[in-house]
Amino acid sequence: MASPSFSTANARLPVALIAGPTASGKSALAVALAKALGNGTVVNADASQVYADLAILSARPTDDEMQGVPHRLFGHVDGSQAHNAARWADEAQGVIAQAHAAGRVPILVGGTGLYLRTLLYGIAPVPEIDPHIREAVRALPVAQAHAALAEADPAAAARLGPADTTRVARALEVVRSTGRTLASWQQAREGGIADRVALAPLVLLPPRDWLRDRCDVRLVEMFDGGAIDEVEALLARGLDPDLPVMRAIGVPQIAAFLDGTASRDEALAAAQAATRQYAKRQFTWFRHQPPASWPRHIESLSIDIIDNLAIKLRETVLTR
Repeated sequence: MASPSFSTANARLPVALIAGPTASGKSALAVALAKALGNGTVVNADASQVYADLAILSARPTDDEMQGVPHRLFGHVDGSQAHNAARWADEAQGVIAQAHAAGRVPILVGGTGLYLRTLLYGIAPVPEIDPHIREAVRALPVAQAHAALAEADPAAAARLGPADTTRVARALEVVRSTGRTLASWQQAREGGIADRVALAPLVLLPPRDWLRDRCDVRLVEMFDGGAIDEVEALLARGLDPDLPVMRAIGVPQIAAFLDGTASRDEALAAAQAATRQYAKRQFTWFRHQPPASWPRHIESLSIDIIDNLAIKLRETVLTR
């Protein structure tokens, strides 16, 4: 099968995107697509897989699973750093440009919707929030913060649940600090690449029962395959407990087992429950948030289905 070729002089170079909830089969499909193309480079778009400390708990692809396909932005960030969507998007733009310059097709793969949205559509240029306003807002009980938001930004209050502490606080601090609503800032997004690339997306939304079972089985394999030692080594570093790497799914649960406040079975059950809840949120986000024109694959994945999807995606990439 001949590899596609293209020149960086072309106006819109191809970028494939495979998105969906955790354990949906994205990584295997990305490798299959890269091999079908013959010149694919897999680019991580998962917030946990950027951390060097979380090879097992983030389900980062192993060398065997990579099958010789180049992988970028996996495990390149030390856990002592708080990575974010803006930094990742900047890194991803650089990796995509490098792949195109080398005549390769970047294949974005991941389940962090914020990362993908920031890369494709840019970031809202919200100014720095006044620290005194932030402190005052974050000190409010969530019910009081929601009531204040209903006065300052009724549309945001109607959209957000009264118990959604983080997003209610964010919307309130933005409007109080800047005098503009968060939605207004988001309409002024800048820096995205969606209008500069030929995007070939696919969203994986397998049956929920199949996905839940995959999540549960994978956590058992993680616990049996070194995740406990991974967390023990992470805890030994004495990092700030508020860092993202310390709050990643599986870390607090295993930490509870290691400090004796939970049994191994309790820690496993708690990690499985947290993963299922996360997968459910991702499923809902990817079902509704991406453009309706993005294809959704709603079946479970097998080796044959992965191969067939890779062939179809290859044709989509080549016709972009």
